[in-house]
Amino acid sequence: MKFFALSSLLFLTIVKNTNAYWETLINDSLKDYGTFEKYWAYLYPWGSDHNGSARMYGAPDDHNHVYLENNSVVLQACRINWDEGKSTANPHPVIHYHSGAIHSIQTFTINDQYPNYEIRGEFIAPTTGGTWPAFWLNGAWTWPPEIDILEFKGTTTNWFNTFRTSSDVSTYKEAISNPNTWHEYRLWISKVSDVNMDIHFYIDGKWRAKHTANHVGKPFHLIMNLQMEGSASGQAPSGCTLYRGRNIYVGRSNER
Repeated sequence: MKFFALSSLLFLTIVKNTNAYWETLINDSLKDYGTFEKYWAYLYPWGSDHNGSARMYGAPDDHNHVYLENNSVVLQACRINWDEGKSTANPHPVIHYHSGAIHSIQTFTINDQYPNYEIRGEFIAPTTGGTWPAFWLNGAWTWPPEIDILEFKGTTTNWFNTFRTSSDVSTYKEAISNPNTWHEYRLWISKVSDVNMDIHFYIDGKWRAKHTANHVGKPFHLIMNLQMEGSASGQAPSGCTLYRGRNIYVGRSNER
């Protein structure tokens, strides 16, 4: 019923403007490196370091920690046994891992021209202690905004988060059955006023939660990364850990 209501809302929104149409921005981007690198860049948008103990590595000539396999992308985090200092990002944890991150080359902005977005992907995310995988939208200019589509913190619980400020946060948490198999995580975002958007979260095609945030007009990058330790509970692994993604899709309504 909720899916029907959202689909009807999109139809009614588009028919109000006869020039409106739906456009696909990212789809089938993981079949080979040439295609992949048209849509995705390696590392975080700001570089290699963030708020965990993994430093990101990856480049067109370095696929040790970001590689393609059977139309999927694999991020690999491996423990290191040498001193690489501390992360350059707050809170500056000691680097214990080399890992992988990718981010969309294009940014995505909800506004009058693009009032509706769909973002989804299928993932096998690690949930063992000390692992911190994520698939999320992050502000291209400032932080926040942030919208977490997938985030595990060393347990089988996924966190849907929307940061309006560092202290004004909406969260929906759900334990995922059989997390070591493929699951789909999905967002539907709609502009509802000059400043606010509604954010609908889905797992495996089922609606789970709605958040509202004042993020209209703010561009986002889409990020997939495998961070380690940091906010993740439990004993971190001594070897290598994999995080897999496939069928990553971004589309939007264009009401030019």
